[in-house]
Amino acid sequence: MRKSKYTEAQIVGMLREHEAGKKISDICREHGISQPTFYNWKSKYGGLDANQLKELKELKGENARLKKLYAEACMDREALKDLLSGKL
Repeated sequence: MRKSKYTEAQIVGMLREHEAGKKISDICREHGISQPTFYNWKSKYGGLDANQLKELKELKGENARLKKLYAEACMDREALKDLLSGKL
């Protein structure tokens, strides 16, 4: 998936502009994005502030790390089962 040229903090800033009363079409024209992109961002980041966004990013990183550890543990377990059963 292509990485956005806008940081998450910038995206939240654009959403705050809309909440402050600015029209979506003006925000999109000013930042060079399409309206569907804005609505996608609104569904994903709507209602978040900077602290919550930072915490969400940390939690996603932690979750990815734990998934990797779990996958490695499962592979080790399967390798040990194969070794004990004499398949190797």
